[in-house]
Amino acid sequence: MARTNMQTTRIKPQRSELLVLHVLRRQRLSSGFMRVTLGGGDISRFVPLGGDQWFRLFLPVGGEEDALNRLPAKLDVFAFARYLAISKAVRPVLRNYSVRAFRPDGVDGPELEVDFVLHGSAAAGTSGPAASWAQTCAVGDAVAIVDEGISFTPAPGIAHVRLVADETGVPAAANILSTLAAGTRGTAVLEVPHADDIQPLSSPDGVDVHWVVREDPHAVPGIAAGTRARLLPTPGERFYGWVAGESALAIAMRRHWIATGVAKEDILFCGYWKAQRR
Repeated sequence: MARTNMQTTRIKPQRSELLVLHVLRRQRLSSGFMRVTLGGGDISRFVPLGGDQWFRLFLPVGGEEDALNRLPAKLDVFAFARYLAISKAVRPVLRNYSVRAFRPDGVDGPELEVDFVLHGSAAAGTSGPAASWAQTCAVGDAVAIVDEGISFTPAPGIAHVRLVADETGVPAAANILSTLAAGTRGTAVLEVPHADDIQPLSSPDGVDVHWVVREDPHAVPGIAAGTRARLLPTPGERFYGWVAGESALAIAMRRHWIATGVAKEDILFCGYWKAQRR
């Protein structure tokens, strides 16, 4: 199980409910990222919170979109048991994803952007179900989401941030950067597997973004970002540290920050996934 303290820092949405949305378009951003833009349906009830807002994403299996109507309106323990009771043949795939961006005034109304990290090939059957769906979905396809809120919660008065992520944390980091207050200072270290995965990001003038391209395709994601981040000089002021990605990266950065005097309450660490060690 990946390590995290996000449940202790999380700000939950005022209303968490099942929203059915539809694919407006999809775009291959780079070798490692596919962007799917969602809207229509219940999008008017989605409340953008900024930061690292994330949600449960339900994807229909084999085009069985009717199964989305059988999902629980909320996802507590009992509702999750009802979800598991749905036959595997039609049970929607459940994954966690972050808001990459939200636009209230898109061409066809509000738009929710979701960036998918691509591992393997959908055509060859070597990618996961979410990445495969992102590469093959069509305009009008339905999905369902349940908003889970944010965990990027610096205390009032903190104006300096440190962000560290591998590619799985890049979408959340990008949304954090775009929603930071104008006077925020800090540094973001973001690791990606390919040079063309580097993308322009919006951030305050006082926040430097460092991209790290993983040179060894067989290296565990996050090692390069963690090494680069630990070499940064310690700011001469209180800062909020946020790290997300492979579990070892999250744990190592938390230990490093604590060792340099950062208070535990000023750190959000989340292992999105855990690599198999050889």
